[in-house]
Amino acid sequence: MNRFSEYRIMWVLVLFDLPTETKKDKKAYVDFKKNLQKDGFTMFQFSIYVRHCASSENAEAHIKRVKSFLPEHGQVGIMCITDKQFGNIELFYGKRSLDINTPGQQLELF
Repeated sequence: MNRFSEYRIMWVLVLFDLPTETKKDKKAYVDFKKNLQKDGFTMFQFSIYVRHCASSENAEAHIKRVKSFLPEHGQVGIMCITDKQFGNIELFYGKRSLDINTPGQQLELF
């Protein structure tokens, strides 16, 4: 089996809606986003971060890590989809279609 199959490569999406009313809420929001970025996630939209993973096992490791730094309040969803499914996303800015900027295949050493 091809190691880099578009059905084996995964994308982890983290979708969140966190409160920002108090200073404590704002700090938790900022810390959550920083932790996502430290773990290799990039912003897809304001409250959606994505990470490219070489396999479902690698995706599970990152999902476990995100669960370890969930904020006390707010809603967080974590979704895992294949590279093939991610490639079928249609993006628009207004009525204009946008190309998806996806990173190339990554070599992981560990």
